[in-house]
Amino acid sequence: MTFRTVWLHLRVPFSFFLLPVFLFALSQSEQLHRGTLDWGRVAVIGAVIHLLLYPASNAYNSYFDKDEGSIGILETPPPVDKTLFYVAWALDLLALVIGVWIGWPFVAYLLIYGLISKAYSHPIIRLKKYPIASWLVIGLFQGGFTYLMSLQAIDGLPILELAKPRPLLAALLCTLNLLAIYPITQVYQHEEDGRRGDLTMSRLLGVRGTFLNTLIWFTLSLAGFYAYFRGETVFWLFPVCLLPGVLYFLFWANRVFRDERQADFRSAMTMTLLAGTGLNVFFLFLLVLTDS
Repeated sequence: MTFRTVWLHLRVPFSFFLLPVFLFALSQSEQLHRGTLDWGRVAVIGAVIHLLLYPASNAYNSYFDKDEGSIGILETPPPVDKTLFYVAWALDLLALVIGVWIGWPFVAYLLIYGLISKAYSHPIIRLKKYPIASWLVIGLFQGGFTYLMSLQAIDGLPILELAKPRPLLAALLCTLNLLAIYPITQVYQHEEDGRRGDLTMSRLLGVRGTFLNTLIWFTLSLAGFYAYFRGETVFWLFPVCLLPGVLYFLFWANRVFRDERQADFRSAMTMTLLAGTGLNVFFLFLLVLTDS
């Protein structure tokens, strides 16, 4: 594999869509509220998660899937070989080495996440072929677990502090968002997943069921954020920032319900981009408001 093809399979830009979980945790940091936040430490934590941990997971998944159809942000993924396998492990190991500087709880998070992501793809375990289990695992680990461990790493909190109601509610909201969005990222892959024998959550739900699933879990998430922010004015920025994504979702769902062939790669990526951008903008607003 060339450097370019390895880079493509790392799918680093896809980390942008997972960034809202980290920004949410950062916005809730006690050190941010007190004005004592170590921004250098924050930058290292963010870089390790989004530039090493997530790309390593993407590369490992690509190596074992050997997709020929569209995946993630790759419409035409190039062929893979053993190089990608070694790159995935190298990035994971580098993340662990740097993580030691942040603290052992962060190292434990990186190790657990890395092992779960490998279990998701590896042919011996391959969680990906179990629709409900993989859906819950992705929702939990990319959502709530990452939120809690990001908050712990940013503030250097004792682990028991994460068991308080407010951090747990925030973690639940991150999980709800992932439960809503994740199947939509699979909706155009039914043929490819079927070829490998993977019954993903989207295949289990069907194309229309995937859209209904997103609507249900997003509605629950919206209600949860209202409760989390106690109905304060800042909450109303949330639906405003997500409005472009919501409108596109409704427009796209209308097309798909008329013709399921409209559940294609480019529409899914547009939906993911709008939703991811809206969430990032909201949490950046929240971060600025908290820091000011």
